[in-house]
Amino acid sequence: MKEIFKEIYNYRELLKTSIQKDIRGKYKASFLGVLWSFLNPLLQVIVYWIVFPYLFRAASIPNYLCYLVTGIIPWTFFTTVVNTSTTCINSNAGIIKKVYFPREILVLSCTLSAMVNFFISCIIILIFCLGTGAGISFHLIYLPIIAIIQAILCFGIGLILSAINVYVRDIENIVSFVIQMGFYGTPIIYSLDMFQNASGILLGLIQWNPMTKLVYAYRDIFLYHQTPDFGALGSVLLLGVIVLVIGYWIFKKLEKGFAEEL
Repeated sequence: MKEIFKEIYNYRELLKTSIQKDIRGKYKASFLGVLWSFLNPLLQVIVYWIVFPYLFRAASIPNYLCYLVTGIIPWTFFTTVVNTSTTCINSNAGIIKKVYFPREILVLSCTLSAMVNFFISCIIILIFCLGTGAGISFHLIYLPIIAIIQAILCFGIGLILSAINVYVRDIENIVSFVIQMGFYGTPIIYSLDMFQNASGILLGLIQWNPMTKLVYAYRDIFLYHQTPDFGALGSVLLLGVIVLVIGYWIFKKLEKGFAEEL
């Protein structure tokens, strides 16, 4: 782990430039620019708010609009990191073949730029909380802690997927499918209360889903104005560190053949 921080520190200017490039490149030649950080999740929220109360018992969830937005925006943070990290090595094949730098910086850049966009998107959550009467509280001070825990987990996953994708291009399609399934395996558009009569296995999978614990933590600080469950967050942090260590090991093992495979 010490080696990770040392290399990142030595190439901190490259990391900074890469993050700026990711953020600017995402909205380059776009008329609305950074406003898409607001519009994309906002449009999703509107669709689910209109459609799903008629399909599920979602209408019984208090302040369903805020409930949706506090789930969709953290989920967007997760999917953005996973999707961009998976392809970041392949999409930077040219520079990887010509210049040496710690390749993991590309994955870290994807993670940090997505986190910057996430914090920008949190303005939407605040607007909805104020506009629907949910209000805000001092519990928002826990936001950076939750976001960092999520970023650690995402970074670890990104290291694994980006490295494997160099050798097995099918990973991109598999990731898209798993993310789609993961969305419905996370209580974003529904509540766990709806699964009271469901099988123990199904409910258990949803409860043990790390994104479930993170989404609940975000809802605690934004919607319910209470201290998040640090026991649950601690378990996600532990999982994130384990995934990060394993991911770094896999990344370094496979990194040796990047130039030949790209």
